[in-house]
Amino acid sequence: MHTDIIGENVAIYEFAVIRPGVKIGDNVIIHPHVVINEDVVIGDGVEVFSGSVLGKEPKGAGALARQPKFIKKLTIGSNCSIGPHAVIFYDVEIGSNTLIGDGASIREQCRIGSKCIISRYVTINYNTRIGDRTKVMDLTHITGNCTIGSDVFISVTVGTTNDNKIGAAGYDEDSVKGPVICNGAAIGAGAILLPGVVIGEKAVVGAGAVVTHDVAPGSLVMGVPARRIRNIGG
Repeated sequence: MHTDIIGENVAIYEFAVIRPGVKIGDNVIIHPHVVINEDVVIGDGVEVFSGSVLGKEPKGAGALARQPKFIKKLTIGSNCSIGPHAVIFYDVEIGSNTLIGDGASIREQCRIGSKCIISRYVTINYNTRIGDRTKVMDLTHITGNCTIGSDVFISVTVGTTNDNKIGAAGYDEDSVKGPVICNGAAIGAGAILLPGVVIGEKAVVGAGAVVTHDVAPGSLVMGVPARRIRNIGG
């Protein structure tokens, strides 16, 4: 352990690696075999389970069309729970009372609100914004440059995409855009959202749907490709 910026009533178990510049609040629990890299800030009451890596530096390895950009800082709000083997990159901010599930991966430039659930083995790609009280369920992929509002529910194995040219034109910041999922929307299991589509407030996308066009607020869409079925109440 290489930091002395540690609050009161902190438990750090065997084989945890804590680098210089880490700040740990009060009543934090860090389980065995956790790695916390430089300049990570952990709020009060956070619990970090075994095998997690906090503060991973993105590496392109010469294979990425998009070159990663990041600020070397990670902030985890109070009373969060970080599940076993989760990997959270630098340049991420996570609000208070948020659950990060087992094996989840959160890339650089992401901002996640308070009281969210990012469930088991969810992958959140770069530069994504997620509001408060939003739930993203197991094995879902949130693509880069995606925007998700508050009180959104995204079910299991949902796929989101951000490049209609499927990488053929290289990376263009102006054209590679993920979906926008507005406040209160719900996405059913196994749905696929194509690049740039807008899911309106309180809209519902049925299980297995392939969404190729914008979905109006308060509407239900289903099918391949997804079509409007009806308006929904509330």
